[in-house]
Amino acid sequence: MSSTPAQAARRELTDFTGELIGPEDSGYPRARAVYNAMIDKRPALVARCADPKAVADVIAFARAHSLPLAVRGGGHHGAGLGTVDGGVVADLSLLKDIRVDPATRAVRVGGGCVWAEVDRATGAYGLATPSGIVSTTGVGGIATGGGLGHLTRRCGLSIDNLLAADLVLADGRRVRVGVDEDSDLFWAVRGGGGNFGVVTSFLFRLHEVAVVVAGPTFWPVEMSTEVLAAYRDFLPSAPRELNAFFMYGTVPSVPPFPEGIRLRKTAGVVWCYAGGDTEAAAREMAPLLDVLPAPMLHAAGPMSYPDLQSMFDGLYPPGDQWYWRADFVREIPDEAVELHARYGAQLPTPQSTMHLYPIDGAVHDVGPAETPWGYRDARWASVYAGVDRAPDNAGLIKRWTVDYFEALHPYSAGGAYVNMMMDEGQERVRASYRGNYDRLARIKADHDPDNVFRLNQNIQPAPKARYEARP
Repeated sequence: MSSTPAQAARRELTDFTGELIGPEDSGYPRARAVYNAMIDKRPALVARCADPKAVADVIAFARAHSLPLAVRGGGHHGAGLGTVDGGVVADLSLLKDIRVDPATRAVRVGGGCVWAEVDRATGAYGLATPSGIVSTTGVGGIATGGGLGHLTRRCGLSIDNLLAADLVLADGRRVRVGVDEDSDLFWAVRGGGGNFGVVTSFLFRLHEVAVVVAGPTFWPVEMSTEVLAAYRDFLPSAPRELNAFFMYGTVPSVPPFPEGIRLRKTAGVVWCYAGGDTEAAAREMAPLLDVLPAPMLHAAGPMSYPDLQSMFDGLYPPGDQWYWRADFVREIPDEAVELHARYGAQLPTPQSTMHLYPIDGAVHDVGPAETPWGYRDARWASVYAGVDRAPDNAGLIKRWTVDYFEALHPYSAGGAYVNMMMDEGQERVRASYRGNYDRLARIKADHDPDNVFRLNQNIQPAPKARYEARP
């Protein structure tokens, strides 16, 4: 009787450091699960790697056995790109090393860390690096795809603050990349979405971010047109220290939200002022708040940055059903405002949402070819997210998400943030990288010509004949 991949791995990887888990093991159900419960795949082997050598061993094993390879950091990706049916998952969750250097304002982070762990470590020194808005998200997924969050306007994207990275390549080599170390590959890593190797360690620049003034302001969803139009006109002239993303949502039915507004649909703004005290924050928020009627709730107040980062964690625990679509946006004309209002009022479940993340400010300081992120001229990244705990509602949330996306897509810039895309095809991936795609494809041909790292928003290696003919 032939052995299973998990049995073969235990036999062949005799000095593997970590855990090798197969379908026959009691820990398999937990090991195979990812954040999005809509993704239900059964890998033949989940290999939890404790060091870079273990990562190299797993890559070699998958290649030797012609098994597809998925790489998992935090497992949050909506499309479930951190797992694979019948293949191998290189799970990085044991790579947890974090070293903060307050003198140089830098932090080295293991590829299996989640942002909550990083935020706590750097927050102890009053420092932070840009990341997302849910602290249970893995560092690796965000930091190879872009990195949008509460500090975007002031500090840029996560990739703009990446100083160096350690990778394991498709052929098993371990390399360090940075501005002065394989700068071509370093360029590709900063936005290439995991296409070029497994990042086992990141080095990020840190910024002084101690107390922020942050939290939500909610208006009734019936005021959506007025709120979104005012937000659209306000944000571009706001100082960089003030980040504010627009959202549709439902007021959670839990404290500290007042009982009188719980479960009401809202048009809202989530603030993060990282430039001073509450009085300064109030002055900068006033140009928006003063032109709108009094909100149902204005809950922006002083808090630590790690507390802000974890604000949404309880609302979006692992195990919910998710379906995402996304777009980059340059302008929000009145016609788009009206469409947003229509679909925002139709939120299909209390957890479903739409966010417009600002990507101006410091993001615009970087040129469109300086990193793979090609939409430096956009002002927002939109994400439409149907979310619910019940599997029976999977079709409902998907229909709302797709309908909303398709209605607004004609007003988009064309591409999307790769961290928020589902499996949408090669044309969509190419559109999201714009003029940077061909350079990425050539670097892919250099470092992963067999496309071992293809379970991602895939950049396909440049064809050999065309690649060899390049100037």
